[in-house]
Amino acid sequence: MLTLIFLFLLLNIPLLVSSFIHPRCFWKVKQNKSKDGDLLTSCIFSLGSVKWPVKKEYFNRILNVGTPTASYKFVLALAFSIDEVNRNSDLLPNMSLVFELPAGGCHHVSQLHSLMHNSEQSQDAPPNYVCRDDIGCAMVLTGPYWATSVIMRKVLDLYQSQQFLQLTYGPFHPILSDCEQFPYLYQMAPKDTTLAEAMISLMLHFNWNWIGLAISDNDQGIQFLSYLRTEMEKNTVCFAFVNMIPVNMELYMSRAEVYYNQIMTSSTNVVIIYGDTDSTLAVSFRMWESLGIQKIWVTTSQWDDTTSNRDFTLTSSLGTITFAHHHTEISGFKNFAQTLTHLRYSDEYLARLEWMKFNCEVTESKWKTLKNCSSNASLEWLMVQTFDMAFNDASYDLYNAVYALAHALHERHLQQQVNQSMDNGKGHNFNCLKLHSILRKTHFTNPVGEKVNMNQKEKLQPDYDIFLTWNFLHGLGIKVKIGIFSPYFPHGQQIRLSEYKKWWPTESRQMSPSVCSADCGPGFRKYGQEGMAACCFNCIPCPQNEVSNETNLHQCVKCPEDQYANTGQTLCTDKAVIFMTYEDPLGLALALMALCFSAFTALVLGVFVKHHDTPIVKANNRNLSYILLISLIFCFLCSLLFIGHPNSVTCILQEITFGVAFTVAVSTVLAKTITVLLAFKVTVPGRRMRYFLVSGAPNYIIVICTLIQIILCAIWLQVSPPSIDIDRHSEHDHIIIMCNKGSATAFYCVLGYHGSLALGSFIVAFLARNLPDTFNEAKLLTFSMLLFCSVWITFLPVYHRTKGKVMVAVEVFSILTSSAGLLGCIFVPKCYIILLRPERNSLKKLKEKRNSLQKLKEKTSF
Repeated sequence: MLTLIFLFLLLNIPLLVSSFIHPRCFWKVKQNKSKDGDLLTSCIFSLGSVKWPVKKEYFNRILNVGTPTASYKFVLALAFSIDEVNRNSDLLPNMSLVFELPAGGCHHVSQLHSLMHNSEQSQDAPPNYVCRDDIGCAMVLTGPYWATSVIMRKVLDLYQSQQFLQLTYGPFHPILSDCEQFPYLYQMAPKDTTLAEAMISLMLHFNWNWIGLAISDNDQGIQFLSYLRTEMEKNTVCFAFVNMIPVNMELYMSRAEVYYNQIMTSSTNVVIIYGDTDSTLAVSFRMWESLGIQKIWVTTSQWDDTTSNRDFTLTSSLGTITFAHHHTEISGFKNFAQTLTHLRYSDEYLARLEWMKFNCEVTESKWKTLKNCSSNASLEWLMVQTFDMAFNDASYDLYNAVYALAHALHERHLQQQVNQSMDNGKGHNFNCLKLHSILRKTHFTNPVGEKVNMNQKEKLQPDYDIFLTWNFLHGLGIKVKIGIFSPYFPHGQQIRLSEYKKWWPTESRQMSPSVCSADCGPGFRKYGQEGMAACCFNCIPCPQNEVSNETNLHQCVKCPEDQYANTGQTLCTDKAVIFMTYEDPLGLALALMALCFSAFTALVLGVFVKHHDTPIVKANNRNLSYILLISLIFCFLCSLLFIGHPNSVTCILQEITFGVAFTVAVSTVLAKTITVLLAFKVTVPGRRMRYFLVSGAPNYIIVICTLIQIILCAIWLQVSPPSIDIDRHSEHDHIIIMCNKGSATAFYCVLGYHGSLALGSFIVAFLARNLPDTFNEAKLLTFSMLLFCSVWITFLPVYHRTKGKVMVAVEVFSILTSSAGLLGCIFVPKCYIILLRPERNSLKKLKEKRNSLQKLKEKTSF
């Protein structure tokens, strides 16, 4: 059953919250101290019971007692509460509650000290404001200031012949909760254990983290400071200053200017005020407001009346935010006050006593008219909209105190009837101790549906209504309920503010900021300032490849390896996977070059095959030429293995094909140079080199050199074969997939082997460059090897300085360039002769030219 009830309440929380923070508006005419007397007055009431009905004429007589206007609201609230109880047939049947005021009405605290002194001089009889009835116990209501209750308790203790029960209205105070010192005293107000949490929740809602604090320098102020510090440390809210106002007036006056300068020069826009409204703190507050200090004041409801007579406008005042205990509205208060027979209070008069409820569900144009109208026009409009008179926290405490005593007396009456029946009508005396025993166990639901428990230890933590208050011209004050705080709401959602923002005091409808340092936005992180509060910091950009997507982060988050930080360093974005592709302009250009050179080499091979019987083809060992051309085709085509998505097979084939194909090509060039050299050595009589030339020994050079390279490649594959490499660091926003050489030593051994063959070929070709022969290609071989070595020597430093796709492009370009160098230097001149100068490729023509040159030489010799 309890589970079902809990679920029902949980499902209906949005509806409850909606009703709690529905905007409620109030207006009041601020009192003029010079006309209305001392604002800081306390009222002491004594309650009793009579056995006859009480008419309204009784209240008229009581209300005739001279009472300062500021305190008259308590007298009216008490009269209203007692009248409501007396009209309740279920409470105290055949009995009525009555109350009395002390002589002269309500008093200032200083006057109460004189009263206590007079009472000490005469202790014969109780003071004349104590009601006597048949229970032998006086019931006294004191407040709203705790000092009033302490003084009154001391006065009552002087009279040993009379017993007293004391109930206080007004803010809870820890001194009054001392059971040894005040055994018969009840505080109607709940303890504000969550007030600090409520205020800090408000700060967090408006993103305020730099606040000032002004408190009374006493135990209550220090305790509140402790609660506040605890909540602030949990949520990184900091004090801009803490003013602890001395309770001694002389000491305060000597430091007043220091406190003023501190609050005036502080950079905070929000100041919390906490303490008694009859203290030096209240003097400071009134002075600060009167001097026009531009701050948002955050305080409790009892400070509603502690304002100066200075006129403010919405452009000159940031407003006051007050926290009041949440109460269900009590209706009929205004009607009761206005129907008293000898008083016909107007709304304007009542508005000097208490906040008046008015309908704020009006159009925005009418609301703006209220803001800008004159005082008289505003009052006329407000009085039309007014529908009741509000209870403040102290008046509500009075209301509950009356009902608590009524329930206790009702229970005493029932017990008395039971005892009389058991004692055969002899009756039973009920003293204060018995009534005290009943009262401390009393718990009930008042007429507006709220539970009241007189056991302080069992009282629930209060909810708080949050009000925004500001002053118009000529003392007109407006207060609007803007939200609620409940400790019973889910954590993080305990404060709920209305979205009804037409009442914001600024045109932008935004609360003024109050921060020590501006928020560090996304892309930045907080860097604390040494020796400063945690709320004061510098903002520095996140380090490279780190991001922050929230405000005020202490550390940036490093992006995963497969992601990179965007320009603003607020988001990690997936890196694009890239490699040398045919769609890439560079890859496409290299692929076209490889295919074109391969096709051109095949065309040259076709020309050589077609003209295989011509002298220029036969003179340079056409078989070696065929092998060289075929190996060059493979050299050009092997570069295509470097383009496209790498995989394990292509990574191995890249290096093996490159190594073997180039070894065949360079070793073929070496064989050709040796063939040229041997050919001229054989033509010299007496030489034995003919055997090597006829037996085809130079052809074995190709086989031997290629086998050596194959062995090197086999060792490479065995030790550390090439594999796929995922490079996440070379480029900021890309993941590069390329082939890893595996063993760098093996790779450089293959290149070194190519270099040694090329160097050997270059040396042999250089030695044979000047040998006399019409088709001697030694010079061509020399230039081809010179170009080959130059390309690969240049390749090494460039290859080491590049990364990613450019590294692959450098290697492919070196393969194509060196292969094209061999093709161009060795075969292009021969193709020129074969195709364009065929007369130079005819043996008959060559002989005729040689004979003519010989004859010309003989003629010149004669």
